[in-house]
Amino acid sequence: MTQNDTRPRTDTPSRLHPLDNPARSSLAGPHAHFAESRGRVLRYPVDVTPWIALPDAPDTQDWADLAALAGPGGSVALAALQAPPPPDWEIVFRADGVQLVDASVDAAPDPEAVLLGPRDVPEMLDLVARTRPGPFLPRTVELGTYLGIRRGGALVAMAGERLHPPGWTEISGVCTDESVRGQGLASRLVLAVAHGIRERGETPFLHASASNTGAIRLYESLGFRLRRRTEFLSALVPAAFPSAHGT
Repeated sequence: MTQNDTRPRTDTPSRLHPLDNPARSSLAGPHAHFAESRGRVLRYPVDVTPWIALPDAPDTQDWADLAALAGPGGSVALAALQAPPPPDWEIVFRADGVQLVDASVDAAPDPEAVLLGPRDVPEMLDLVARTRPGPFLPRTVELGTYLGIRRGGALVAMAGERLHPPGWTEISGVCTDESVRGQGLASRLVLAVAHGIRERGETPFLHASASNTGAIRLYESLGFRLRRRTEFLSALVPAAFPSAHGT
């Protein structure tokens, strides 16, 4: 679904690296079929993933288009912003993050990993609710390949693909049930997902909270290296945002 206003506007092609604004690179590239838009603002459907993509240098009209897309009082999830939201937008969540890229990952398939699909979503959502790896919604599984490990028939670990800038694929949704932690299942699944990405001729990358030092050490031990530091935030559209901006 695409929403377009009638004002002609030109979106200058980005001169940044695709991973500098990965949600936008994805929605303007391999994930274009997911894109909902208003003006130059792109977003995923709200039941797929919460990330919204602004241009590299958003202007006043871009923020107005974002407000119209999300609605008064709506929550927007933003990453890799080059400029902060306008002062009347309330920031309700802010966290420092890191972006890591494949430097020497020993990617390999895993014999115990099974392909997960739409019928597995209830179990995947339940595992996410217990482990809280980050945003995972009912249609997130549509973004790419998800692999899981079962024990006694129950899903106890998973990892998969999320953002997809040209030539790159993000590994995300990495989580392990508390009952099987310490067995290396997360590492095995990350390597298996990375193997599938490499088989397509693409390069794996991932994000982590800067405060999650344990996860960062794990990813570095697998052969990922820090590319850049970034920031994740959620903000609320002003409840009284002028309606003229959204028409």
